[in-house]
Amino acid sequence: MDASVIVVGAGPTGLMLAGELRLAGVDVIVLEKLAKPTGESRGLGFTTRTMEVFDQRGLLSRFGDIDTSNAGHFGGVPVDFGILEGAPQAAKSIPQSQTEAVLESWVKELGADLRRGYEVRSITDEGSRVAVEVRGPDGDRTLHAAYLAGCDGGRSTVRKAAGFAFPGTAAGLEMFLADVEGLDLDPRMIGETFDGGMVMVGPLPGGATRLILCERGTPPRRRTEPPSYDEVVDGWKRVTGQDISHGRPLWISSFGDATRLATEYRRGRVFLGGDSAHIHLPAGGQGMNTGIQDAFNLGWKLAAVIQGRAGAGLLDTYHDERHKVGRRLLMNTRAQGLLILGGAEVQPLRDVLAELVRHDVVSRHLAGMVSGLEITYDVGGGTHPLLGRRLPATDLVGEDTKTSSNRLLHGGRGVLLDFEDNPVLRSRAAGWADRVDVVTAAPHEPAGGSALEGTAAVLVRPDGYVAWAAPGSHQDLPTSLERWFGAPRPTAPTL
Repeated sequence: MDASVIVVGAGPTGLMLAGELRLAGVDVIVLEKLAKPTGESRGLGFTTRTMEVFDQRGLLSRFGDIDTSNAGHFGGVPVDFGILEGAPQAAKSIPQSQTEAVLESWVKELGADLRRGYEVRSITDEGSRVAVEVRGPDGDRTLHAAYLAGCDGGRSTVRKAAGFAFPGTAAGLEMFLADVEGLDLDPRMIGETFDGGMVMVGPLPGGATRLILCERGTPPRRRTEPPSYDEVVDGWKRVTGQDISHGRPLWISSFGDATRLATEYRRGRVFLGGDSAHIHLPAGGQGMNTGIQDAFNLGWKLAAVIQGRAGAGLLDTYHDERHKVGRRLLMNTRAQGLLILGGAEVQPLRDVLAELVRHDVVSRHLAGMVSGLEITYDVGGGTHPLLGRRLPATDLVGEDTKTSSNRLLHGGRGVLLDFEDNPVLRSRAAGWADRVDVVTAAPHEPAGGSALEGTAAVLVRPDGYVAWAAPGSHQDLPTSLERWFGAPRPTAPTL
């Protein structure tokens, strides 16, 4: 075969997946239809959970100085994300082009084979491998891999060729997104409505201005070329009364409010991630972030199966865990769409929500939903509050150790944190030493906070989620280790 995995699409999702696979030593080819990056940045910044993901792989420093904020919204109603205790602030104003550049540099350093200018024409799941017909700079050829991942966007060739069902609702309107130089407009928060539609104005680093425009009554169009700036100027004038014709557009795109979710994220040897699996109104910038987290969930599992360290059943947990995340993503973006794009008839609902978010329990719920911090996976049940949830960044101190939980995950391996220096615990985990690091250290307060109070040990998956905790798990440690990391290797007997 040409590679163990072929990833189609070199956006944030595809690059994150390629990096995860290479981190585990799996050979991967990334096929990207575009000959070079567009430089466009539909996404700006990343959510709290994605901040944690990048920190768990040691990537945050590559972004330089990051402007962060706790200011957020749900459907245009302001929400203070600072209500989420023990969580980092979200990154603001980092263009998607920079995120892609950072991830591309990372995957190349790890040895991924990134091929630009290669378009997938067809795919065939042959049972023991996948055949991918591609058209590239040197003509047509067929590549073979053990697995194929479609991370090629909302119009995914992989999804269509592999026969994934993609039910949902078609777009009912068209919106414009443009980055423009030479404008001096007052900022307008997303969701600010006029009789004729909705606009947003946001300053960008470097002096440009981001505009979003939705004019009511504009039908969606399937375009082969980006909209013209004249269309943006005319629509902006009709909605706001302002003339922005003197601006200099850097780039322009259009999008709609179509909402669709693949019925399955895996079919045999083919997987979907990111916009290939779910499309929705880009409310709160959740699309790119959810795609990155899809890849973060799939990468370590796929690597473990390819390398024979886990059974093929582990791959089913990708759909089981991430499909329900996709369903909630579509639910909350549709709800936000009603608030953002509705007219005067929706104002009473906005007013009620503005009253509700003054209550901490409501703000915490909405912030957790949009940030991704509410996500909980089924890891076997139990009473510990962190079971199935991501481990908050925790400073750790031991006799000869000073580190953090995020730093321990840089290598993409599982981690068993032994807070009580328990030799019996370490002995029971010895059979997994080739894939799980055992670290004896204690949380350094206040980092980690009350979530770890009274905890003797936690098993953390490579994606940062707690798979087992003592006390509190219904499963014993070896059962949990085998579920997520495969069968143990024989260990030498103790003399």
